[in-house]
Amino acid sequence: MDLFEKCRSFTQAKEVQAIGLYPYFIPLTDSEGTVAWVGDHRLIMIGSNNYLGLTTHPRVRQAAVDAIHRYGTSCTGSRFLNGTLELHLELERRLAEFVGKEAALVFSTGYQTNVGTISALVGRGDFAITDKEDHASILDGCRLSFGRMRRFPHNDVEALDRVLAGLPEEAGKLVIVDGVFSMGGDIAPLPDLIEVCHKHGARLMVDDAHSVGVLGGGRGTAAHFGVTDQVDLIMGTFSKSFASLGGFIAGEADVIHYIQHHARSLIFSASIAPANAAAALAALEVMIEEPERSQRVMEIGERMRKGFRELGFNVGNSQTPIVPVIIGEDMTTFQFWRMLFDAGVYTNPVISPAVPEGQALLRTSYMATHTDEQLDFVLEAFAKVGRALGVI
Repeated sequence: MDLFEKCRSFTQAKEVQAIGLYPYFIPLTDSEGTVAWVGDHRLIMIGSNNYLGLTTHPRVRQAAVDAIHRYGTSCTGSRFLNGTLELHLELERRLAEFVGKEAALVFSTGYQTNVGTISALVGRGDFAITDKEDHASILDGCRLSFGRMRRFPHNDVEALDRVLAGLPEEAGKLVIVDGVFSMGGDIAPLPDLIEVCHKHGARLMVDDAHSVGVLGGGRGTAAHFGVTDQVDLIMGTFSKSFASLGGFIAGEADVIHYIQHHARSLIFSASIAPANAAAALAALEVMIEEPERSQRVMEIGERMRKGFRELGFNVGNSQTPIVPVIIGEDMTTFQFWRMLFDAGVYTNPVISPAVPEGQALLRTSYMATHTDEQLDFVLEAFAKVGRALGVI
């Protein structure tokens, strides 16, 4: 059989494109944070992870420009060889201090951070244990390790207890959870998870990609619960609140040193570009100096949950600026997306397998810089489309 036959027979996306309901890979003509343009079509952006609105902050922009003038556009090598700048080390020092850990290590993307960290730590005879709604990068890191993976139902602490109880006592165990889950916007119950991990001698890694900048005064999920010293590893990304590109892992100095020398995605990838490192560092400084941004974005999340529920929408268990609007059927979700798009609202439709079958949703997410007028416009558009499609 021809290897490419599967490519020719993949028609699902083309069929949706043909009827004008394809919602992915849309090129933006311009973007200014809360507002984006597709051609001449202006949209309120509620499909971004720019939680603090820092992608257009003057200090963040200028830091990136200054870094290009000083260092050029790329390091042209891996961190392991010629690709480490003092700028990277400064960023690592500041990140470790910010999240309350001894050391941190910067990777070129958040995906590479999870893949590299997990595959470096989980070896033969070890186990990686994941929440069933963990990010794909966590699952890929488990698959690329030489250890074995176990999964437990979403935020089910009792199920995690049973999974860990069934593993060999002498085996190394790493439990990995999202701090804030990227589709549902709900928070991992870290205090309960920590208790179970301690009971079974397991280590705990928290993916704070959607938490840093938002929870715990911006310091993440562990800070939100006051358990930073009991979480072993904290992972974060720069492509969200940090308004850049890259990722980091933070924890005990010896553990970070080990990851630095064993993570293949770090050793065999070019390092984060100077402009990205400088932008992330500037964003970190703004987070520290302007804590009201994290407070504002959490307040907006609560306002939008209340508004959607009053209209009759199902927003699940969201507790953060990620507010899913659960539609159910895939094609209705695509129709809803298209009508919102035409009305000037940019959202992200999510269908299985990213969410369970029959739970297709519109993932909405908010920025500290959204205005009250923009939020009112969004709710009015949802109300109009929801009634037209019979969803509410």
